[in-house]
Amino acid sequence: MQTNASQEKFEKKLEQQHSLLKSLFGELFQTERSAMKHPRREAERLGGPPAQAMTAVADHAKGIFAELCAVARASDAPVSRAGMALGSVLSIARHLVLDRTVEAERSYRATLLGMRHGVDLVKLIRKLADASGKVELAGFCTRWLEEREPLVDRVESAMGWFAEHPKRAAEKPRTFRRRAHA
Repeated sequence: MQTNASQEKFEKKLEQQHSLLKSLFGELFQTERSAMKHPRREAERLGGPPAQAMTAVADHAKGIFAELCAVARASDAPVSRAGMALGSVLSIARHLVLDRTVEAERSYRATLLGMRHGVDLVKLIRKLADASGKVELAGFCTRWLEEREPLVDRVESAMGWFAEHPKRAAEKPRTFRRRAHA
């Protein structure tokens, strides 16, 4: 039998876990929004094996998005319009600045870094779901990781393509190269 003090401590911890979960979901929506966009841009830019790996991640992000929204609602976490909006703003900024000024290989690695961030984020959400007894959320995270991690591993493996195509790896985006030659 729990005392009032231990019950209050338990409830406070659950409240803190829920607050953290809400914050992490905002970040997850931002990350997934980026996962739908950036890999497709990289795929269009590069073609070949790197494009196939990037497209697979973007397809997964798009395909799981509705379930992510449903799981957020079921977990009493907001479907983060702010997170999605921030993701869009960051995506536009990246497209207008970074993607137009850096080499293909560097842009690819930056996209991969964002994917790894998403994997780490979902791992943390799963630990939090386990700790707070949110079985459905933990199950979603496990399924997400089982599907996404191999796709991110493919993106990492496809980096070897740059070693075989060093000229393409060093290319700047066409819009930037045209300005540099003008």
